[in-house]
Amino acid sequence: MVHEPRQYSAAEVERMMKLQDVMLKAMAKKITWWAAAEIIGVSDRTMRRWHQRLEENGYDGLADRRKGKASSRRVPLKTVEEVLGLYREQYYDLNIRHFHEKLKEEHKIELSYTWVQQALQGAGLVARRRKRGPHRRRRPRRPLPGMLLHIDGSKHQWFNDERWHDLIVILDDATSEIYYAQLVDEESTRTVMAGLREVIEAQGLFCALYSDRGSHFFVTTKAGEKVDKHRLT
Repeated sequence: MVHEPRQYSAAEVERMMKLQDVMLKAMAKKITWWAAAEIIGVSDRTMRRWHQRLEENGYDGLADRRKGKASSRRVPLKTVEEVLGLYREQYYDLNIRHFHEKLKEEHKIELSYTWVQQALQGAGLVARRRKRGPHRRRRPRRPLPGMLLHIDGSKHQWFNDERWHDLIVILDDATSEIYYAQLVDEESTRTVMAGLREVIEAQGLFCALYSDRGSHFFVTTKAGEKVDKHRLT
């Protein structure tokens, strides 16, 4: 089976712990439903059942942050796909405010601005912006693929029960293309190295790797002691 190329912004990857974002990406056709099932960690059969439920009951997974609860108005799946498709194919050069106006004026689609904003951001069509201090400047991307890879792990209760899993993601700094995304019981030296091995086998060697300050990225001389953050690994 041929996988569709998946490209996301760095800000988007940081928010991928939300299941609704993965579903929105599938609706926006940025990833296949099969890939969504793989990322979430469910079977193809389960994903087909979820997809059917969306078609029958509509999509109401977007939360209104101002109220802190999900909207009571269910949006038909066809409407969600139409909104995402319109932005992706026709209005990709508009900001969210102008696109929201176009939906009402040109297509007679009445949805709240908050709903449209969260749908576009969740689907990866618009990047989420984080407020930064005036002294910080965005680092320029590397000019060529393979020069710098980012690796990050996000712990979350993915299945809405008591279980916690880590989502390990590896992406290219130059293109934001995701080379690896896998749910594991725990981010560790073993699970990180497994992901890096898969990336190297598929993409080749990279020049540099950017990670957080997790202990498995540093030398620990003796088990149980503090890591040595001054030694290169």
